[in-house]
This record gives sequence, C-alpha cells and structure tokens, in this order.
Amino acid sequence: MKSIKIATTIILASVSTFQACKKTPANDNSSGNGGTTTTTTTTGPIVTGTDPSVASTQGFFLNNWTAKTWTDPTTTIAASKPSASGAVNVTVDLSQITTKVSKLIYGNNTNPYMGQYVTEPVLMNNITTLSPNILRAPGGSLSDVYFWNADGVTVPAPADAPANLLDDNGNSSPAGYWFGNNTQTFTITVDNYYKVLAQTNSTGLITVNYGYARYGTSAHPDQTAAHLAANWVRYDNGRTQYWEVGNECYGNWEAGYRIDVTKNQDGQPAIITGTLYGTHFKVFADSMRAAAAQVGNTNIKIGIVLTSSNDVSNNAGVSNWNANVLAAAGNAPDFFVVHNYYTPYAQNSTAAVILATPQTTSAMMSWVNASVQNSGVTAKPVAMDEWNIQATGSDQNVSNIAGLHAAMNLGEILKNQISMASRWDLANGWGNGDDQGMFNIGDEPGGAAKWSARPAYYYMYFFQKYIGDRVVASSVTGSSDIVSYGSSYTSGQAGVILVNQGSSNHAVVVTFKNFLAGSNYYYYVLNGGTDAVPFSRQVQVNGSGPSGVSGGPAGFATMAPLSASISGGINVVVPAYGAVFLVADKQ
Repeated sequence: MKSIKIATTIILASVSTFQACKKTPANDNSSGNGGTTTTTTTTGPIVTGTDPSVASTQGFFLNNWTAKTWTDPTTTIAASKPSASGAVNVTVDLSQITTKVSKLIYGNNTNPYMGQYVTEPVLMNNITTLSPNILRAPGGSLSDVYFWNADGVTVPAPADAPANLLDDNGNSSPAGYWFGNNTQTFTITVDNYYKVLAQTNSTGLITVNYGYARYGTSAHPDQTAAHLAANWVRYDNGRTQYWEVGNECYGNWEAGYRIDVTKNQDGQPAIITGTLYGTHFKVFADSMRAAAAQVGNTNIKIGIVLTSSNDVSNNAGVSNWNANVLAAAGNAPDFFVVHNYYTPYAQNSTAAVILATPQTTSAMMSWVNASVQNSGVTAKPVAMDEWNIQATGSDQNVSNIAGLHAAMNLGEILKNQISMASRWDLANGWGNGDDQGMFNIGDEPGGAAKWSARPAYYYMYFFQKYIGDRVVASSVTGSSDIVSYGSSYTSGQAGVILVNQGSSNHAVVVTFKNFLAGSNYYYYVLNGGTDAVPFSRQVQVNGSGPSGVSGGPAGFATMAPLSASISGGINVVVPAYGAVFLVADKQ
C-alpha cells in the first residue's frame, strides 16, 4: 500500500504489551469482556474484565444493547510512523469495564419548522448515514403549544385553548399554536414523523403537550390535557416506547409558566410550581398508561422533567423544582429528563471555555442523583434529551470546536452512565452563525448546499463508527490537553478516541493493557480547516476537506482509514483542536 502525506501527522509507536505471544489459548477471552479468566503470555497474565451491573441511571435504556463485531477494512491507506519523542502517554485497560455502550446516546431532535422533510432525499440520506437511532419530536418549547391531532383549519385548536398566552412578565400575545395534522410545507405532520422514523431506522421519543394543562380554560385542564396525550398514545398504537410530559416545564420561557388566573377554573397559581407539575404528571401518566394498555403497548415508558443543576444556578425561575416535583410525583415516572446546554448563555465563549464543559456532566449527574436521594424516591434511568452549546458571536455552534465538543460529550455521557441522549437539533436557522442545527436548513451564507452537514455531524459519525460495545478505563499523563475514551469489542479488538483540546499538535503514545494485539491498527483523523481558527466551519477527515465553505469531505463514509502495522507499537500525533478515532486489531 502507498504511504500518503496528510494535513496532520499521525504516529503510532511501540508498546511492550503488543509484543505478546502470537497465539491466544483456546480459553482466552481477549476482548476483556465478561468472566474473570486470565491467560498467561510472554509478558505476563492478560486479565479479562467483568461487566458491571447496569446502573440505575441507565436501566431499560440498555435493554436493547447489542454486541459489536469489528470487521477489518478491505481498503486502507498506509501511514508512516514518525518519532514519538516527548509524547503524551495514554493507557487503556481492557480489564476495567465502565459500562456497555448504548446505541441510544447518538439521538437528535426534530422540530416542526424543518418542513415536510421526509420528502428531502439529501437530508434523509444524511440522517440515515449518521444513524442517530433515536429522534425526539415534536420539538422543544413548541411541544407545549402543540396539538397533535389538529390541522389549525378544519380542526382548530381546542375551544378551551386561549387565543393569547402570557409570557413570564404577564404580557399577553398570540399563542402561536402548532398542529400535527398541518400538511403545509413549512411544518411536518405526525404521520410524516413516523415515516422519518421508519426510513432512518430510528426509535421515537415523543414529548406531549403539558402547557395545555396550565393554560387550558376547561373545568379540569390537567385531565383535558392528559386525555389529549392519551389519545396520541392510542393513535401511536404501540409504535413508540419512550414518552415525556412537557418540555423544560420549570422555565420562564415555556408556555404555561405563567397563566391568566382569571380564566383558570381549578385554582392553579399564576406561576407554575414543582409540586403542581409533579401532581399533574401522575394524571398524565395514569391516562397514558391506560391508553397504552388498550393498544397492547405494555412497554411504554414515561419521563418527568427535572433540572440539570441547582436552582441557584439554573436561572429557571422556579425554586426547589426537583425536590418538589419528586415529592409530588413519587415513583410514578419511569425515567428522569434533563437538558444541558453546557456553556454560559449567550456569551462569546472561547474554545477553551467550550471544551472544558463536557466534563461537567459528572456535576449534572451528581445533582440529579442527590435530588433523587434527598427526595426518598426510587432512582430511575436518566435521559439527556437535549444538549448542545449556547455560545454566540464567533460561529461557535457551526464550527469544528462544536464537533470536538460533541465527541467529548458522547464520551462523558458514557463515562457517567447515561444511556439515552439526543442533541439539539437536526436543523434550526443560521442566526448569524449561532445555529445549533446539525444541518444547514438552506440559509447558511457562502453558498453551502441545503441540508449539508456541520462539523458535529462528522465527529458523531466517527465516534459511533469507532467506539466498541464497552467503555473501558483510560488515563492520560503528560498533558491536560488530551482527553481519551477507551473501548473494547466483543469480537476482541481494542479502541481509543483521543481529543486534543489544545492549540498545538500532541504526539501520544497509546498503551493497551490486558489485550493481545494483532497485526494492524486503523484510524481516522479529524480536525478543522484553516479558516477562522479556532472556529473553522470546516472539518478535514484524514487531510481531506470540503469543496465548499463549510462541513466535511464528500464520500467520507466510504473513505479508507489510515493503517499501519502494530509491530513497533502504537503512537499518534493528535492535531490541534482535532481528534483521532482508532481501533487496534486482535490476534
């Protein structure tokens, strides 16, 4: 094979573990998965790991876990091995298993203003290639003004849904309801959402309209809203397992946060409380479960909305939300829902600030776990079904840095034993470069094609492609710039994903412990372009970039990986603001 020169130098150097014996004894489980068997090699015993118990924060989200079998690529590009002098050291220990890898962490959010996009072949192909596995609908805050079974014309909003709603300051404005049977081109129907799920091999996650339980003017608006949700469950007819009641219900930006008490008939307060939402949640859950039973959906799971941080810092406008919600709802929820936008709101954050935030996922989980423990309720699985960054002013959201953040966040999600997560969102709006959409909805300047992918798409694609089915322990010495995420495959291979948060290249020596290596390793290198560093709108894959102003190279999904012999060891140079996705073959 011909060696090529790529934009970023890749190194792989020698590690003694790889000089192990050439043949694995018949009883060896060289994948490091399950059991406690040890096998002796010329360099010492190989210790296999044992799967940990499924954490309460994961629960049923791991029920559909499947083992991964690695297949060596048929075409590779030979890469040379530069010196590893002065390298950072990364150690990956296959005997220390953290968790199994859920396929539900790669999810994304749809929204109604994407249009009837099931008819958009470019976008549908891009989503299918990405394989998010779970797609949430009908949207974020729009969920609380969404009537799934109306079209707004022949079937309008219910008569008890007021024409105007109040904002957090008490100002009245048109409600702006959205409708699930609206066939106009600017929105998407419920039926087309189901078609998207089928065509992209995705699982649904549906958020029902909780706001209607607040602003509805019937005698019992909670029961009326719960009945609407239950009717959707009946219409769904067992197609969807995961549901949740409301979106960010604690937030002063949500419909129903403040209501006009002069129109309310059941004595609700003007401002929502956690106790009220928790009480209402039980009404919804009872109605939705009864509806599910009627259509034979015995596996329905319903989530309840919690905050991701202490009330002192979440700026939500409601005090003691988690404590009061959990006290009122008790053990009625099947799972807990959190959202996390990581970076400071509307600040022109630097790359360093952005890339430091994924590791705060542990603080979020500590807060949720403490809330549950203090409330005395049973711990449940956690779904982080919206996450992104919210930096503004320098194209951060559409940049290579957002891609690095996405890769790191997936790693931290796994390390913190979260097994369902959905990024916000598939498509949004350019907003002077503050677009959180993964795809260009058609308004990106510079001639970018509609539905073209942003850098985060490529990082999430290669993360899923090169992560094994179990996360294993990894550690870094020599530089705080490098972050590592180790994994193993049931079929026996070892993997590592390396992220460089720094502005300089770093040589990295990789050591896989408790692993009998084969002949070759395979890897991809992702890093930004030369435009607007560090917030390049481009991403290069193995030195190949896009033909336009943004996104990544065409044909990335069929691009051959770089490859080299394991003989002599494994080292890489991880480019500045870049990542390496690597798998080492087994004996």
